[in-house]
Amino acid sequence: MLVTRTTEDTSPKNVFAADLGGTKISAAAVSRRGKIVARVTERVDTASKSAPVFQIARLAEQLARPRRVDEAFEAGAVAVPGLVRRTGTVWAPNLPGWESMPLRTRLERALKIPFAIESDRNAAAVGETWLGAARGKSDAVMLVLGTGIGAGIISGGKVIRGAHELSGCAGWIVVNDWYTNEVRHVGQLEAFAAGPGIARAAAARIKAGTSGALGMYGAEDVTSRDVAEAARDGDPEALAIFEEAGKMLGRAVANIISMFDPEVIILGGGMAGAVDLFMPSLNAVAREWAQPLASRQVKIKRSQLLGDANLLGAARLAWGLVTAKEREEKSGRAARA
Repeated sequence: MLVTRTTEDTSPKNVFAADLGGTKISAAAVSRRGKIVARVTERVDTASKSAPVFQIARLAEQLARPRRVDEAFEAGAVAVPGLVRRTGTVWAPNLPGWESMPLRTRLERALKIPFAIESDRNAAAVGETWLGAARGKSDAVMLVLGTGIGAGIISGGKVIRGAHELSGCAGWIVVNDWYTNEVRHVGQLEAFAAGPGIARAAAARIKAGTSGALGMYGAEDVTSRDVAEAARDGDPEALAIFEEAGKMLGRAVANIISMFDPEVIILGGGMAGAVDLFMPSLNAVAREWAQPLASRQVKIKRSQLLGDANLLGAARLAWGLVTAKEREEKSGRAARA
């Protein structure tokens, strides 16, 4: 495990940020300007329910050395792959036993600094509005495309959460009248346009006896990356799979534009590397079906932060805790004067 540091690691205090995934965790010390001054990445420890919590605390201590955590960091924040309740407890289906993990309380108790806990999709949206493709915008939607599909929604400068913290479940957007077992479990858009859906579409074509670059892969183990590689080699069936996925995503984006009237929609997540393959059909369909005035003004962009969006979004939330504390202290001094 290697901690990477930059020459800018001279600030008396930074914030601690972590991006906790189902299989990988990245943690960093981040300056007030959003500079990652030290970073470490490793596999998530799922040996027990509490193992990821201990791991986050250990990484904070490692990044703080030779100082204590409360000497090195003003605050901390974690982006998590699940739902964050208003109480600070986390439901994360990919982490064993995380039905109601009191993550914020446990980290604050262990590390003696304030913590913010946020869903990864919301953290990504915050990161992009801070330093990325939506920098300085107060109305933006981050559409995270990968194994699943989720959306972080910023409206009027605030994260939209919903009554049950479930806003942004974009994978459940209905884009046609198809209904399959996958649709029942993950939602229609996700079933057909996320990475596994693209792989399933390719597997069906391979089983049917497709020729060309796509036919070089096995139906049982083909991945969305394989399909993208075949598409870039000019395979017409692979290109058709991405075109169809782009159309479905375009219908979803049209609904998002019409409902939220954002300034910008950012496409990120693991499928952002293939955005060139589905952006033309996505953009055409979105512009055709969205509310006309909104569709003419919204920008649709690829993420600028890519794999760092969650991490930098968490850092921005941590700095938000610091700013709130500074304002409170300033207000208290003014009241005493």
